[in-house]
Amino acid sequence: MNSMKKFQIKNWLVKTSSILLVILMAVSCNQDVPLPEPIPAAPIVGNSIGNIISTDPSFSILKAAATKAGLMPVLSDSTLSMTLFAPDDAAFAASGIPNAGVIAALRAGFLDTVLRYHMVSQKLSSTQIGNTFPNRQSPSFLNPAPTLSFLLRLTNFPTTRNGAWINTIPMKQVDIPASNGFIHKVFAIVQPPQRFLWNRISTDPNLTYLTAAIQRADSGYVPTSSSSLVGALNNIGANLTVFAPVDSSMRAFLTGAIYLGLVAQGVPPATAIAQATFLASTPAVFTNPALYAALPAIQVRGIVVYHMLKQRAFTNNFPTTTTSYPTLLNDGVPLHPGVALTAVFGTPFVTSATVKGAANATASTIYINPTPDPAGTSDQHFVNGVLQKINQVLLPQ
Repeated sequence: MNSMKKFQIKNWLVKTSSILLVILMAVSCNQDVPLPEPIPAAPIVGNSIGNIISTDPSFSILKAAATKAGLMPVLSDSTLSMTLFAPDDAAFAASGIPNAGVIAALRAGFLDTVLRYHMVSQKLSSTQIGNTFPNRQSPSFLNPAPTLSFLLRLTNFPTTRNGAWINTIPMKQVDIPASNGFIHKVFAIVQPPQRFLWNRISTDPNLTYLTAAIQRADSGYVPTSSSSLVGALNNIGANLTVFAPVDSSMRAFLTGAIYLGLVAQGVPPATAIAQATFLASTPAVFTNPALYAALPAIQVRGIVVYHMLKQRAFTNNFPTTTTSYPTLLNDGVPLHPGVALTAVFGTPFVTSATVKGAANATASTIYINPTPDPAGTSDQHFVNGVLQKINQVLLPQ
């Protein structure tokens, strides 16, 4: 591994070292997740996943965590089929747990929650995972709301496109066979998502215009209904990508749109630009009755849904050759070309990525910073989707 690659891997691992701290802070005030019911001892045939992590010294921390969580009987059960995306000792260290001794200080319920998100109830070799867009959606062993539904599962998203990944975490070794499935070694702990897209959008100080636009687009809809955008962004069953223009981008777009509208009405250009700048200076532009004709709810809704995909698009799953994909707008306009995605890779992480609207002169840049929610700007992973902050409003026509 050359020095540049070592630097990039080290830099990325430093970013991911906050993962455990974020999870600990989020769950520290909650009660433990109920421990799984005891599982009758199952006959062990061959080398099970449980046997492998029990005997491989590189999995000493994982062994301690799985033992405390009560998951070793599951991992050793030869009657089950599963895949484990397994953090080895180096991956735990990169995520803030340097040795097995630290496990003793962590709650069993917390460890159960985190490890179950690394477990998939299918035998998935790397060839079965596949390399298509979007990532494969694989239900994990983690049920985030058992009182809502016994069958509910959080999904993770492995892929072998542009390398081998689970969500945005690279795999360092794939296809370790076991009698009850496969082990794929990962570079760091895979963080379970904890919030909804709307939680992030509606509280982000740099997405206030997008928040107001979504609410304007929902005019006439009950916010909790499945037809509303707020409802979709709060829906645990949704699976979305939101390309989120930051406030400065929204402000610039609205200023230009209002200016053109005023000029078309005969307002002198100098006066029009001053008025447009003032009117677009706050998110209240979407609730100004004087602008309802210029910003009708149906038009705002069309713009907003054009910024959403019906699947999760992590940047590491973007194509390296510009390719177009449908958006939610295509539900109403099936023949629309959608948006065009492109990514540039370093070693191995994405160094830049763009999304281009059909009527945009240039592609919009995604702000690359994969630090976990709420600090990051790219590949922000939520229970019901992914958020990517961008520097332009996407224009469908």
